[in-house]
Amino acid sequence: MKRFDCVFITAIVVFLLAIVGVNIFISNKNFGSNNKEYRVDINRIEKAIDSYEKEKGYAPNNLEDLCDGEGVTSYEHILTLEAIALSEGYGALSELVKNEDDSYQVIVTDDYFYKVTYRSDLNSNKNFLLYLNLILGLVFVAVVLAYFYLRNNILKPFNEFTSLPYELAKGNLNKPLEESKNKYFGKFIWGMNMLRENLEESKAKELEAVKEKKVLLLSLSHDIKTPLNAISLYAKAISKNLYKDEERKKEVALSINDKVYEIEKYMSDIVKASSEEFLTFEVENTEVYVGDVLEFIGCYYKDKTSINSIDFKIGKYSNCLIYGDKDRIIEVIQNIIENAIKYGDGRRIWIDAQKEDDEYVISLCNTGCNMPDDELAHIFDSFFRGTNVGNKNGSGLGLYICRELMHLMEGEILANIITEPDERIMEIKVILKVVH
Repeated sequence: MKRFDCVFITAIVVFLLAIVGVNIFISNKNFGSNNKEYRVDINRIEKAIDSYEKEKGYAPNNLEDLCDGEGVTSYEHILTLEAIALSEGYGALSELVKNEDDSYQVIVTDDYFYKVTYRSDLNSNKNFLLYLNLILGLVFVAVVLAYFYLRNNILKPFNEFTSLPYELAKGNLNKPLEESKNKYFGKFIWGMNMLRENLEESKAKELEAVKEKKVLLLSLSHDIKTPLNAISLYAKAISKNLYKDEERKKEVALSINDKVYEIEKYMSDIVKASSEEFLTFEVENTEVYVGDVLEFIGCYYKDKTSINSIDFKIGKYSNCLIYGDKDRIIEVIQNIIENAIKYGDGRRIWIDAQKEDDEYVISLCNTGCNMPDDELAHIFDSFFRGTNVGNKNGSGLGLYICRELMHLMEGEILANIITEPDERIMEIKVILKVVH
């Protein structure tokens, strides 16, 4: 903020200096050479001279004499008035007008020459400067007001929460933002606080779940030791031939078998505890137009596929209401298309969508499928990655998440490999309920 303030103050100083410079330049410049207003004053002077000569019988010596000391200011453009007799000849007139810097006009009567000097730029320069300074002043005020508005309503609020994403990235979830009614960032701040609170809550739940799972695993691991110790004792006894009676040997064998079952039960509990759902999903199911979803997907991937020279098309479809969460449906389709871009051959990706009875089926296909047929059944399993992934990065969770989301929206997702004579096509079908 301080740096921005310094830049603004510097700009204001430069602007004010520019205004002063423009005023000085215009004041010394004649922009009124075509102004004809001075002619009105000259015509008035000429009539006044004629009246003066008739009344007095001689010429006025100067402008004050002509006006009898009154009304001089009424001749706004006239500077001076000088007179010489005609009898003095044109030589005297030439002497009168030589080396004259001001604009002038010669008036000739029956007995006298008059030289009238005038200014033609008086009003034009004054008016021009007045209007110019008025406009520049308004611009200056508007710029200052705009700056303070932007500073208080946009820059200052933005500066207050620029550190929040950094703190969230570091895992610091205890730094809330002050609630604000700012129409630009109020909703954003509210959303960031919601995100922080959700992350904090998720982190607490995750830590609690990890703690409970560790306690459970430690408890089960400890419980396993009891049957293992018993089996170990039975084994040592048998190895030393301590059981002479056949009935006793059978009892020991049955006991060992019981302990094995007991261990298997503990192992089953450990496996179950280890494979519990590690991801939670939230959906807000409502009525969604298919067209809104596919239009978003089309706009989102138009440029990306074009840059990668992928032929991406969405076929004709009937727009209708489906049941689900719009954002989650888009997330599912995006996951599938991202996989198509990553694992396909980069030639073609296309989407077909159609209504089938009470279901709406969105088929996403891509060329270049090299997944073995026997791996297709595991494509939606968590952490599963096919042998076709090569050295491409991934977690094996994308399609697993898609399946979980589709089930929460009471839909389904299926995978199929279409084998054609010259290529193999991966087809993923997203099946959603139609709203009647």
